[in-house]
Amino acid sequence: MSTNEGPSRTEAERPARKRRRTGPVIRTAGAAALALAVVAGGAYAAELGPFAPGPPVPDPDATAQARAFLVDWAEGRLPNAGERTTSPGKAQEVLRNFTAGLGIDKPTLTAHSATVAEDGTVSVPFTAAMPVADLGTWTYDATLPLRKQEDGSWKVAWALSVVHPHLSDTEKFRLDREGGDGAKVTDRAGRALSKDTYPSLGPVLSQVARAAGADPRGAIQRVDRATGQVKDTEATFGKKPARSADQPIGTTIDSTWQAAAEKALAAKADGKNAALVALRVDNGEILAVANSPSGFNRAVSGTYAPGSTWKIVTTSALMLKDAVKPDDIVDCPKYLTVGKQFHNVETSEHRNATFLKDFTESCNTAFISLRDKLGDRELGDVAKKYFGVGQQWHTGIPSFDGSVPAPRDETEKAASMIGQGRVLANPLIMASVTATAASGTFHQPTITRGNKDTTTTSKLPQNVVDRLKEMMRATVTDGTAKVLDGLPGGVGAKTGTAEVTEDAPNNGWIVAQRGNVAIACVVEQGKTGGASAGPIVRSLLSDVPGDPS
Repeated sequence: MSTNEGPSRTEAERPARKRRRTGPVIRTAGAAALALAVVAGGAYAAELGPFAPGPPVPDPDATAQARAFLVDWAEGRLPNAGERTTSPGKAQEVLRNFTAGLGIDKPTLTAHSATVAEDGTVSVPFTAAMPVADLGTWTYDATLPLRKQEDGSWKVAWALSVVHPHLSDTEKFRLDREGGDGAKVTDRAGRALSKDTYPSLGPVLSQVARAAGADPRGAIQRVDRATGQVKDTEATFGKKPARSADQPIGTTIDSTWQAAAEKALAAKADGKNAALVALRVDNGEILAVANSPSGFNRAVSGTYAPGSTWKIVTTSALMLKDAVKPDDIVDCPKYLTVGKQFHNVETSEHRNATFLKDFTESCNTAFISLRDKLGDRELGDVAKKYFGVGQQWHTGIPSFDGSVPAPRDETEKAASMIGQGRVLANPLIMASVTATAASGTFHQPTITRGNKDTTTTSKLPQNVVDRLKEMMRATVTDGTAKVLDGLPGGVGAKTGTAEVTEDAPNNGWIVAQRGNVAIACVVEQGKTGGASAGPIVRSLLSDVPGDPS
């Protein structure tokens, strides 16, 4: 009720004086108007009578859901944030890619007063303060729309504009980092590296320069999704260079491998987001890091379900306790239900298959059927103890070093056996896993020399290494990685198909090893590893036929 519905001055505001009641109280026209206003106020609140309703009050449950979404997002609980939206899987994926892709850590999200539209949608505006690593804070305003669901609950009506008003199906953001002015970065042979010659190395060179004391500059740009053309600059950052231009920064990158990797992605990724890492088996030195498109170093900092490439680790865990041998019969049906229905790619089946066949054909149901052979924490323990996954790596640039949490239930345990659920990796991790499988010894990946190594791992038994190499070679000659068959050098490989959401195409993976080089490649929405990532790795290995020096 508005404040002008009462007398202009209260009794307390009038000068104090003695009053004498001389007769009965008579309601004046003004008092009648006040009474009418009170009645009208009641009708106003109830939206009754001839009085037009004012702005409706937002449902507290809607504003509470909006604030909870912002808290989950800010705290990095992206699965929880996704569940508060109308499209949980997509929301989780976009939020993760947005914050990781732009180097954002621990955003501050402040909700403001909510409003209600005529259709009942509740809008909660908020201010986002996004700290971009080592550059500064990007601040902008956006709005959360919330709609009431059939069950009476409220959810954030998911759209790309929830994250930022300019994020859309046609435009996205790209973080363009630059090292300090004049910072010279060289490959393993002392040859200069530049993002003009090697576009994929743009973010990597900036990270290397920053780690060596060359302060970065950068900008957040809005670009066309199809062409990559810059539409606008959302924010710029800059610091005064703190490093002398005549001090070169050496890396382990091999120019020949880097050029071939970038060429392979450009020619074979079909315009999809893709990433590749090649490294030395004997010491973990990174030979090539390629990303398509350039901008976000998804090869090293990305977080992906590794899909069936993870079966290298699962196989190791099973063989370490002699739970299965290559010649053992492990049936491969089309479907297997563990809380939910799991299936093989294209619902294939291989009845009475050997475990070797299950590996080469990447049979999900067979691997899941062996889940009781491992304890709940055993897969994660093996990944950490023998492959270094989940330990802190000092690569010389920021990296995501993997996560294999203990499953929360049998369904999640089943998913982890095939590199799904909450198992997370990236091409750097999977290239390292492949190198460890080939040699038996984990070597911390590095892109610059002299980095400290705080990892502690054990050597895989030789019989496990021999079996893994045999099975990976058979995957090329007789299995899902036949795309690499015919290449010289006895290539071994493992393909992978990783689900992202129920309504989105799968990511395609392949890992490969030839001689002293291990490679991992992922293609987002590539559907299958052999068809999408396989041609990229074949192109790379064809262009560089020998080992690095």
